[in-house]
Amino acid sequence: MDWSAWHEKYDLADSWMARRLQTVQAQIGAALSGAPEGDLRVISLCAGEGRDLLDVLAEHPRRNDVRAKLVELDPRNTAAAARQACRAGLQNVDVVTGDAALIDQYEDMAPADLVLICGVFGNITDTDIEHTIACCSQLCKAGGTVIWTRHRATPDRVPQICEWFEAQGFELQWLSAADLGFGVGVHRFAGTPHPLRRGDRLFEFIGYDVLRQAATTESAAGNEPTPHGQRQV
Repeated sequence: MDWSAWHEKYDLADSWMARRLQTVQAQIGAALSGAPEGDLRVISLCAGEGRDLLDVLAEHPRRNDVRAKLVELDPRNTAAAARQACRAGLQNVDVVTGDAALIDQYEDMAPADLVLICGVFGNITDTDIEHTIACCSQLCKAGGTVIWTRHRATPDRVPQICEWFEAQGFELQWLSAADLGFGVGVHRFAGTPHPLRRGDRLFEFIGYDVLRQAATTESAAGNEPTPHGQRQV
């Protein structure tokens, strides 16, 4: 997958990607507006070009309160994000070219007021989704918000993702309608943050196309996908 070219689909006005981006941006804006007064920390995993956060910050009344860290592996995407942050005059945005799955990347920002996990859960196994959610208690402060996305193709894991968040002390604040074709969820952390465990790996980024092919192969063979992502990919 060319993750730089992939972003071009956001420019198609009526594409599902454009609609999902608008939905995520609306929830980011609401989360920033509803956050307590004072400085705010934001973490974005697999941030891509940062369109979800940076486009909101550029116009948001609390832009100067926000210190953000965007981590993305593709240097073309981080270059685009850095240019956008510069154009918008967002001086407290740190764009990092690196592996977003390494929890050490966020040590200087955790626990954060807002954690973005967008475009991730559709590209990793169920086991890694559950593990990443479990680690959100290290990334998110008490009362903080996690905004996440996941496609709603079969198998639809959105209900299960909500259950995993709830099991970790997160309360559902908002969930997109099931018939939109994509899932956007907002969870508030009602628990107590855990110390960040250096060296932990959140997930292995496999890719939607590889996971779908594996699921199709299993289905054709007459096998149901193994629960919780235990299939070999």
